[in-house]
This record gives sequence, C-alpha cells and structure tokens, in this order.
Amino acid sequence: MKATIAALISAAVIAPAAAQTATPEVDKRQANQETRIEQGVQSGSLTPKETAKLEKGQAKVETKKEKAKSDGVVTDKERAKLAKAQKKQSKKIAKEKHDKQVAPKAS
Repeated sequence: MKATIAALISAAVIAPAAAQTATPEVDKRQANQETRIEQGVQSGSLTPKETAKLEKGQAKVETKKEKAKSDGVVTDKERAKLAKAQKKQSKKIAKEKHDKQVAPKAS
C-alpha cells in the first residue's frame, strides 16, 4: 500500500516535469530532416561538403534544443525559436538537394 502511494506521488511529480521539457514536435522534425539529408546522400543530390554543412546545421538545432531543456522548462518562446531554426534548416536542405551540384560517382 505504501509503495503504491509512493509510486503515485512520484509519478505525479515526475510526469509534469517531463511534459515541460518534452519536445516531440522538435524531435519528429529533426528526425524527418535527418531522413531528408540521408535521402539526398543516397540519391547523389548532396555532395559530401553539402552533407557535412547540413549535418552541422542539424547539430546546432539539437544544441539549441538541449539548451532550452537544460533549465527543466521549454517555454513557448524557446519552442518558437526552435521552430524558426528548424524552418531555416529545412530550407537549406531543400536548396542543397535541388541545386545543380551532384556527388561524384563512386568508381
């Protein structure tokens, strides 16, 4: 009985804290953008240099996300900044995938 009460109390305390730092939309979009980069690599529409540049941009967004989560709360303002950074990165991915540069063919 005491263990059940303790479990319920800890769940009630932990769940709201996790919800405040949860960033499912950001995580989903990051994964989607990583997939787009990988597709560009596979199709040859991204050169190694472009890929490295895009991966660096993805890492910057990830760093911003971790910084936003560091204090235990991701505010609406922080979420908006993350969304803006991801939108910017998405445009860069599209631009690089659809430019005239192609990766050299492996021989």
